[in-house]
Amino acid sequence: MITLTVAISVGILDYLIPVLGVKKLGGTRSGQIGTTLGLIIALIILGPIGIIIGPFGGALLGEMSTKKSFQDSIKPAFGAFVGVVAGSVIKFLISLSFLFFYFDIFWGYRESFF
Repeated sequence: MITLTVAISVGILDYLIPVLGVKKLGGTRSGQIGTTLGLIIALIILGPIGIIIGPFGGALLGEMSTKKSFQDSIKPAFGAFVGVVAGSVIKFLISLSFLFFYFDIFWGYRESFF
């Protein structure tokens, strides 16, 4: 049950962290919505590559839709990219901890397997 709760929490955080990155670096609501839409649409169209490209492109287009210049839109878009990388690092570390817990449990019952 704990593993399920952690997995669901990390899944939700994976969508929220890029949005928070946009907000932290001065993005507007349009940039935050663009980040989320860019992530979902690019993931469907481009697959795993879309996870990296989508939030950046969505935030960039969302910020530019509010009549910001390209230069002013890059900073919040970079925040989305940093958020995606941070979310990926968090997921990797959680997965690694699950692996260590699995090996610890397996090691306790190793006589049953061999």
